Amino acid sequence: MSTYTIDTATSRATPTPAPMKRLTVPAIRNRKGKEPIVMLTAYTMRMAELLDPHCDVLLVGDSLGQVIYGLPSTLPVTLEMMIAHGAAVVRGSHHAVVIVDMPFGSYEASPERAFESAARVLAETGAAGVKLEGGATMAPVIEFLARRGIPVMAHIGLTPQAVNALGGYAARGRSNAEHARIIDDARAVTEAGAFAIVAEGVIETLANEITAAVSVPVIGIGASAQCDGQVLVTEDMLGLFERTPRFVRKYDDLASRISAAVATYAAEVRSRDFPGAEQVYAARD
Repeated sequence: MSTYTIDTATSRATPTPAPMKRLTVPAIRNRKGKEPIVMLTAYTMRMAELLDPHCDVLLVGDSLGQVIYGLPSTLPVTLEMMIAHGAAVVRGSHHAVVIVDMPFGSYEASPERAFESAARVLAETGAAGVKLEGGATMAPVIEFLARRGIPVMAHIGLTPQAVNALGGYAARGRSNAEHARIIDDARAVTEAGAFAIVAEGVIETLANEITAAVSVPVIGIGASAQCDGQVLVTEDMLGLFERTPRFVRKYDDLASRISAAVATYAAEVRSRDFPGAEQVYAARD
């Protein structure tokens, strides 16, 4: 692992540390039933810097495969990709707890393999913990990691890494059997030592039941406003993509604003209005 020393006063790539204390995993764990937890995804230093003052948790999601790299799913994302982006987000934040997704194939084989991967993530990024998908099946892995000092956020319901097995991205918990299984998943990962749970794409009544059934915070995405917190993909809520999931509320339309700004720039370049007198250097007398 390389160590970099950067002059924060002159580098646009690295912000000057803000005078605030970073939240901790126990602080997030203790928010159960209290003020809702604000969580968004971040993949880059600059986005982390912008989100950090407003968020309790920044998630370096494996959704970066689609959002950043244009991949068809999260499955091709590698551990190296997660580490690189996780380190960038940690460098850009000073307040939020940073959690890094464990990518597909980095933890399922055995608890020992999961520990090796998670230890790399924490050591090479400085993040506070990891997130992994799966319910009762992954409980032994979560327990193995938690007992060895690695904070784990669980992820149940619609689990994108298992989309092929699930048969698509439809909401989960509509059948009685699936409803009961997801409740059991929530209890299992809590008992295994997860400090929080992401419940994705589950019907509202099930999300409410999960939140009431476990002693750790439940962070919803496409779930219920009654969860202990909410998470969205930042680029979705900012309106950077034309197509967004049904459960996303767009808080801006940055795609249109960026397009308009670039169109103005292009027109000014072609008309030679840019650069102007303020953007060029005059010869010295």
